[in-house]
Amino acid sequence: MTKSDDRGLDDLDRRLLAMLREDSRQPVTKLAGDLGLSRANVYARLSRLEEDGVIGGYTVRLGDPYDRRLIRAQVMIKAQLKHAKTIEEALAAISELSALHAISGEYDLIAVVEAETVGELNTLIDRIGEIEGIERTTSSILLATKVLR
Repeated sequence: MTKSDDRGLDDLDRRLLAMLREDSRQPVTKLAGDLGLSRANVYARLSRLEEDGVIGGYTVRLGDPYDRRLIRAQVMIKAQLKHAKTIEEALAAISELSALHAISGEYDLIAVVEAETVGELNTLIDRIGEIEGIERTTSSILLATKVLR
């Protein structure tokens, strides 16, 4: 019997999630074999994890040759509270934005953006700064990713 945690995940669920993080396109047959489970059991676990909201979707991870060409930055954003919704909508419409996080502290948001050149990144950061209600931004270029899950 596998041990469950307080979210209802057992050791096999956690192993299955780790395998999917590594490659979400693995065939169920391979997942089942690696976990020592039947295909039906893996399908049932996947369905339960999706229904419970543990798995929110499947995505694409960029290949190393393409990914290494991108220049990424974190843009910390100080926003006027009365414009928060409009700012979030404007940022969400920017295709070069890969993540937007609300944070505590001096800044209100952190946007993770990516571009193919420093010039494009500069233009993108300027576009963000021009959004109505954004008081100021501070940017940091990401030099290397040490761990990505």
